[in-house]
Amino acid sequence: MKTSTAILTSLLALTLNTGFTQSCSPQGDQVSYGTGNIWIGYVYQGMNFNTYKGYVTEGSSSNPNFYEAFGGNEVTYNTNGCSIFTDTFSVRYKLLLNYSGTFDITVGGDDGIRLSIDGGKTWLIDHWNDQDYTTFTAYNVSLSGSSNVILEYYEHFLGNQVSFNITPSCVGNGNPALYGTNDVWNGYVYQGMNFDTYKGYVSEGANSSLNFDENFGASGSVTTYSTSNCSIQTQQFSVRYRLQQTINSGHYTFTVGGAGGYRFSLDGGNTWVINSWNDQPYGTTSYSANLSGNYDMVFEYFHNQGAPRATISLSGGTSQPPTIAGFSGQILSNGTVMLDWETMMEANNQYFLVERSGDGVSFQTQAKVATQQTDSTHAYELIYSYNDLSPIPGISYYRLEMVDKYGFSSFTKIVRVQNEVIQGIKIFPTVVENNNIFVQTDKSIRNAKMEVYDLSGKKISETVWQELSGRQNFALVNNPGRMATGAYVVRLTANGDNLLHQLIILQSK
Repeated sequence: MKTSTAILTSLLALTLNTGFTQSCSPQGDQVSYGTGNIWIGYVYQGMNFNTYKGYVTEGSSSNPNFYEAFGGNEVTYNTNGCSIFTDTFSVRYKLLLNYSGTFDITVGGDDGIRLSIDGGKTWLIDHWNDQDYTTFTAYNVSLSGSSNVILEYYEHFLGNQVSFNITPSCVGNGNPALYGTNDVWNGYVYQGMNFDTYKGYVSEGANSSLNFDENFGASGSVTTYSTSNCSIQTQQFSVRYRLQQTINSGHYTFTVGGAGGYRFSLDGGNTWVINSWNDQPYGTTSYSANLSGNYDMVFEYFHNQGAPRATISLSGGTSQPPTIAGFSGQILSNGTVMLDWETMMEANNQYFLVERSGDGVSFQTQAKVATQQTDSTHAYELIYSYNDLSPIPGISYYRLEMVDKYGFSSFTKIVRVQNEVIQGIKIFPTVVENNNIFVQTDKSIRNAKMEVYDLSGKKISETVWQELSGRQNFALVNNPGRMATGAYVVRLTANGDNLLHQLIILQSK
């Protein structure tokens, strides 16, 4: 940090130094490019190439890379011609670079730095501002033969450093579309915050848990992070983690975090159930849902600068139904069916659905019974009952569907109840001439319904009784004049269960 006191001190030192500087003759034409990997650096006093002082050279015949600290802060730096004071100065480095291929180019500066490979027409890297020493990289730069490379640098006050590094680009192996399995993520690593340059893959998680917490080997400063075959610098990078996972039915919570941007998908990246895609300090976001089946999970992360960190964890699991200590049914003296059941250790249960069937296969819901569970009673035995006031004549089957607060359900065993069969149900006459027909029963039937169908299955009429007993007369059809002579089926049901089918013949008068 350059404080105001330090700046004033530097100004005073610069004034005193320049006041005693003798006249000199700067050498160099400020135009020519260095060759053979050796830069020509044209040096100026002033941050905007103000007063030309002479030239220097950087690099070597075997390598153009260099790092220059100018002998330290607030000192005299000699050129071929004149000297400068190492505050508020600038340098324009030029090199005719004879490289062919794809390269990663990294430059650093304290303060401003910018790089061009076309003689200054455009800037491949441009950070022309006051800053602490920072490096910036252009990846996969394509070079073919001679390139007019210009590296410009300025220093404001204190701290003067400039660097250049060029290396062949490393291209990552592996297929970034493949998903990991068995709780182990495939992580595809890129240099650049928007999945720019693929560098290789890593693995996260273990066979027993998909959870991981990764800091990329960096505790704050920039470091090198290795992948399957290339390395990255731990600033301005991104990772796309993939995992194909089968999840058992249950209620789950994913917690995803990152120092930087992060987002999480369960459908291969088509939608994001967690989306915090912005540069930020480390934080976490959670998502809870009922899940069951196969999921293509994608966790994406990007990091700008500072200490990187990416985390994901999964909690929850299969819903545990309450333990049923007993479930039974019996006929009472009034002809109704009483169901009783007991539970142990209820937790997260919400309600029971009482279901009934006439064949033990197709069940219909008869009632909904709320749980008696509270925070203080879930560990104890709870007793429930339900009275079926209109049971099916004959054999009926009952079961309970137990539904928890997450919407998951499970079923109890099926209990069988033998009800007294209603005897003596009769529908007559079988040959009908005047549209009148009778039904007779020796026991009361609640919620009875008589339906008439033709032989194609089309319903012709319907008659309903809240309670049917004794002998009842009903009309075969509401408009007998429009009913054709022929055979019909009459069906009697109670509470949706079949009691009797009868074939009848309608004759014209």
